[in-house]
Amino acid sequence: MNFMTGMSAGRPLEPTPVRPSGLDPAEAPPRRRLSDFVIGLVSGISGGSARVLIDIQAIETLSVHEDSSVAMAGQVGSQVKMRTGNCWIVATIRTLSLDPRHPGHIVADIDFVGEGDQEQLTGRIFRFRRGVTRFPVPGTQLYPVSNADMQEIYSAHDGARIEIGTVYPTATTRAALMVDTLLGKHFALVGSTGTGKSTAAALILHRICDLAPQGHIVMIDPHGEYGAAFETNGAVYNTTNLELPYWLMNFEEHCEVLVTSRGPERAMDCDILAKCLLAARARNRAAEGIGRLTVDSPVPYLLSDLATILANEMGKLDKSTNTLPYLRLRTRLDEIRSDPRFSFMFSGMLVADSMQAFLAKVFRLPALGKPISIVDTSTMPSEITHVVVSVLARLIFDFAIWSRDEEQKPILLVCEEAHRYIPSSTTGEGQSVRKILERIAKEGRKYGVSLGLITQRPSDLAEGVLSQCGTLISMRLNNDRDQNFVKAAMPEGSRGFLDAIPALRNRECVVCGEGVTVPIRVAFDDLEASRRPASADPVFSSLWRESGGEEEILERTVNRWRNQGR
Repeated sequence: MNFMTGMSAGRPLEPTPVRPSGLDPAEAPPRRRLSDFVIGLVSGISGGSARVLIDIQAIETLSVHEDSSVAMAGQVGSQVKMRTGNCWIVATIRTLSLDPRHPGHIVADIDFVGEGDQEQLTGRIFRFRRGVTRFPVPGTQLYPVSNADMQEIYSAHDGARIEIGTVYPTATTRAALMVDTLLGKHFALVGSTGTGKSTAAALILHRICDLAPQGHIVMIDPHGEYGAAFETNGAVYNTTNLELPYWLMNFEEHCEVLVTSRGPERAMDCDILAKCLLAARARNRAAEGIGRLTVDSPVPYLLSDLATILANEMGKLDKSTNTLPYLRLRTRLDEIRSDPRFSFMFSGMLVADSMQAFLAKVFRLPALGKPISIVDTSTMPSEITHVVVSVLARLIFDFAIWSRDEEQKPILLVCEEAHRYIPSSTTGEGQSVRKILERIAKEGRKYGVSLGLITQRPSDLAEGVLSQCGTLISMRLNNDRDQNFVKAAMPEGSRGFLDAIPALRNRECVVCGEGVTVPIRVAFDDLEASRRPASADPVFSSLWRESGGEEEILERTVNRWRNQGR
């Protein structure tokens, strides 16, 4: 059977000329309508997928079509459509193979993505929606999808949206993310190093900032690369200006900073710290009006008061009682207070009740046209970075809980290198930040807290966190373990796109989930140089040809190194 002779049962689409390569114009066939080109038929149906036969001659003829979507017909990752009644069903080609029982044809597996109504005048798809209500039957004919169809399928018509690039395989169909569902149900951006992940993250956040200049976004930047990208529409905080008050830590975070022992000794040290910390908080006048003061209450206290209380408690002990727990806590407290690296958090100047001012500054309340805070943790001591992130994440979540009776101010928390803070291991350091980020992933959307995770090692994330992200944006992943982890978290209907993840080019991604109408493969837009993060790879072949200035570079670097400054 030659499928090229098949005709559509409905009204024809707009006519489009097709000229096979190498054909003399004088011998070209008469102008044919796009709906005349039946490229195959359905041979079997199985739930959300089907097996089809594609006519090789048909797709070779269409490969030179001026419509880029039509020209890609029959390739893995491209779309086809089929008619059931007055509806068009759209599917994505997942696999291609040859079968000797069907000479001249390709056997393909397709995944259904949605359906749309048939426009009466042109026969095109309109009012596209996800899901299929009426499946085709074996023998239903296949047609190529045009650029006009693609625009209807992939455009986010309802609600606020941001455009991030073009849909593969077209050059003109814009790829849009629906902001409310993207943020309302969390999102994750994954990709191996060097695929353009940082630039893609900056592009998405810039688009959100442009759409909502009065928004509230906090981004954890562990490499100090995003500050320059958001210089004009954001605020950058690091060890020089963050001024994070130590007393905002809860008891668990205090333990991670001050308790250095392990095993049974750790439990003893934590008990002593809880008693002394509560007494230190109670000395503040702000505690007098609090009916139920706890070790977690964000009430200011003096580090000197905590040291004094530790000394007094140790003095009450008789000689037979072990004083080592008190000495360990005192020693660690003295180290923190005297170490200039911790001054951004444990300075004596931070004892004032600045909680309201700190939240207003970091959460951008009000935003004043700069909706994003970049918290640069690259110059912070590595031993305390996870505590800083834990405090910020917990403050965001607690603020959302305690402001439920107020006008809602949703906040987006974006974590670069998320696998550092939500590790799969449930032991070791950093458990406080792991717990709060897992809680935000599970419960945050109820209170208006959105989570954006960016990582190059998704398989190192805590189990279940990635599946809590309603939208997954996957760039190229080179590691099989990471690929399988992402595939397990993606919706079933995205299988046709998942196989393309290892073959994605730089600055390309697969997007699926709540933030898009249907799964899409996207080529990201170019981002202006002034809005890009400082993450470009060094050009060794060029830089190693240059000489001069090494002594001055060394002198300035050593000076900054010794002074722990920029």
